[in-house]
Amino acid sequence: MKAVRIHEFGGPEVLRFEDAPDPVLRRDQVLVRVRACAMNHLDIWVRKGLPGVKLPHILGSDVAGEVVEAGDYVTGFSSGQRVLLAPMQFCNHCAKCVAGLQNQCGEFTVRGNGVDGGDCELVAVPAVSVIPIPDALEFSQAASVPLVFLTAWHMLVGRAGIRAGQTVLILGASSGVGIAAIQVAKLFHARVITTAGDDSKLERARGLGADFGINHYQQKISEEVKKITGREGVDIVVEHVGTATWDESMKSLKPAGTLVTCGATTGVTGAIDLRFLYSRQFSILGSYMGTMGELREVLGHIFAGRLRPVVDRTFPLQQARAAHEHMENSQMFGKIVLNP
Repeated sequence: MKAVRIHEFGGPEVLRFEDAPDPVLRRDQVLVRVRACAMNHLDIWVRKGLPGVKLPHILGSDVAGEVVEAGDYVTGFSSGQRVLLAPMQFCNHCAKCVAGLQNQCGEFTVRGNGVDGGDCELVAVPAVSVIPIPDALEFSQAASVPLVFLTAWHMLVGRAGIRAGQTVLILGASSGVGIAAIQVAKLFHARVITTAGDDSKLERARGLGADFGINHYQQKISEEVKKITGREGVDIVVEHVGTATWDESMKSLKPAGTLVTCGATTGVTGAIDLRFLYSRQFSILGSYMGTMGELREVLGHIFAGRLRPVVDRTFPLQQARAAHEHMENSQMFGKIVLNP
């Protein structure tokens, strides 16, 4: 099969479009022909070098395609069936997995990080990871859903316990997680404040339901939040930017507010004055991907049209380098998708 692989860590130039061995189908797996694989910032970090990645390596967490063949132990799938793949892998038999807490499994990893991903023509995955999709959902749209919508759902619903009427600050309106989080928050009838680096992105975010937009290059986030909320602050901050926005995120919280974070795109450090933390009774929550139950739940809303993926641009698989350069230029609004 054709695949995009890295044989060394570095810039976009290390991506090679080449022949790779076809996957060997186990009896408990499903072989899927990849029709679309959406990019995430994780692809950039893995390409640059993360511990535990074995080379050569195939990137790509978010896969949609068609069933080619099912292993002898697998039932319920037919050749040509349209599916997407859960963007993670887990043992499926430990105490955490059988309790439905797959993202706490000791063997949990994200597809395209700890195991090969979907920047290729064929993948073989455990049957539990394969989810049928409706005919109305295009492959590029389907591939744009799993990781970011699961992440946003787990952050807001599973961790922060969002409630109707709350005010939520969502960093990075044009990112995959930001786009998903805006829609999830509005699904719960929350008031949404979001941020972006230019007004055109903020206008598109309003089209997704955001009530207020802050241009973080021209305005100070916490000051604008205070103006919007009458100096009260927000109930929840959806944080995934890291060092560049950490202080402003903390300053934007109301007393007893919750900051939930799933990433650190701009850096991994965030200082906390402990007196500020306990006197204002803040909650700071970590969030990592989500569970299979949560993925099924959020997909139900996608399939019903209550939530919708946003595709920025598609590239042929052989143009993976251009796709990585496009992501690193940070000009996109929505998901970048590779089509084998």
